[in-house]
Amino acid sequence: MITRKILLLGEIGVGKTSLVRRFVLDELPTDYQATMGVDLYRYELKGLGPAKDRAIELVIWDTDGSYGHSIFSHVYAKGASGALIVGDVTRPTTLEHMAALAEAFTDAMPSRHFSLVLNKVDLTPPDDKLLPEPIRRSRQPKVWTSAMTAENVNVAFRETADAIVRREC
Repeated sequence: MITRKILLLGEIGVGKTSLVRRFVLDELPTDYQATMGVDLYRYELKGLGPAKDRAIELVIWDTDGSYGHSIFSHVYAKGASGALIVGDVTRPTTLEHMAALAEAFTDAMPSRHFSLVLNKVDLTPPDDKLLPEPIRRSRQPKVWTSAMTAENVNVAFRETADAIVRREC
């Protein structure tokens, strides 16, 4: 089994911690506490790759949303195999920030996989019209999620893990 690092990126309050805790622990934090620096989570996924016979241990780095683009020059980003870039569909400015982070990730880590995670669809139904143009036309996977209801949370992490495994085959 391989071990790979992935980053959770996005502004403060978009639900990065709620997403990873829902994925890893199948729980939703009820008391909001902003991440300070980084929190690490580990999770093993099986049934990946073209033949669905590969496994991966994800080391998920839940990052502090205040870093912005400077995260890519920080030690936290070193050695990452991929990322989930998260935006809050109820806060359009976080989607603009998501688009800028996606561009910065592509520049800083060419050929590394990332997914665009559009969180909080329990509050606003999925609608491509809500998205800034760079996200709408992006070829990167877009996953509409809700940490509250668990909708597509596993899909977001599994698709990222599968892309990492396929690129290394």
